[in-house]
Amino acid sequence: MRITIKVPATSANLGPGFDALGLALKLYNETVIESSNYFSISVKGEGSENSHIKTNNTFVTVFYDIYKELTGKRDNFRFSFFNSIPFSRGLGSSSSVVVGAIAAAYKMACFKVDKDCIVNRALVYEAHPDNITPAVYGGFISAVVDKGKVIKIKKEIPDILKAIVVIPDVAMSTKRSRSILPKQYKMKDAVFNLSHAALLSAAFISEQWDMLKIASQDAMHENMRMQALDELFEVRRIAYEEGALLSALSGSGSSFLNLVYAKHANKLLNALKSSFQEFKILELDIDNDGFSIAES
Repeated sequence: MRITIKVPATSANLGPGFDALGLALKLYNETVIESSNYFSISVKGEGSENSHIKTNNTFVTVFYDIYKELTGKRDNFRFSFFNSIPFSRGLGSSSSVVVGAIAAAYKMACFKVDKDCIVNRALVYEAHPDNITPAVYGGFISAVVDKGKVIKIKKEIPDILKAIVVIPDVAMSTKRSRSILPKQYKMKDAVFNLSHAALLSAAFISEQWDMLKIASQDAMHENMRMQALDELFEVRRIAYEEGALLSALSGSGSSFLNLVYAKHANKLLNALKSSFQEFKILELDIDNDGFSIAES
């Protein structure tokens, strides 16, 4: 048996939606898994020069956790990874690994790959739903965890919008990034984020795109995290000057997500490339489907 699983990158928080809002992007990690007489791993793309990924591979660990639970066996497989999602850049690389591994284990064990099941099983490895949920379902997601289960609303995003993603060559650890945030917040900041996250969700659902700039303002985490890389403040300033509808730190960084009308995407792309030649800058479509599995 041979399968190929593709899992999209994700951008979480979207400003005020801390640990609750996320968006899937058409940038993928792709893994080919096939039955074999021996176990092997190969890696191409992101992480291919990191020997640790071969000796302590999270995808393989999670895959065998689930596969052994489902079948009672630890069969040999050949894993071929083709990674396009950068590591530790706030684009959901860890979520893509967890979601892909669980879904692949179900498929290789000949169980039904049910997306509701996959997202809830992923909570064991990724406690927050803002990345794993769009990786599973695609689109814009507003999600909470209630009694150990993900409760979500999904909105498919029309192709009139594009994402321009700025990816600095600087890794940011989510754990370290969280550690700099305050343990307590003032009431006014909590209310600010609650109101703006509510407005942001409503703007996405109702397709009132011109509301995104106001709605995506944050008072709880973004500016504190951006201080680790001052250029990100300039990214946001230029993005809004050049027509971005939303410009927000992607996850815990260091990447920055900019949403723009498709007709203005090239202008924004060129302006950011001109100003930040040392950064990788991609124009991406929104993924509305989440992970996919093909059998061959």
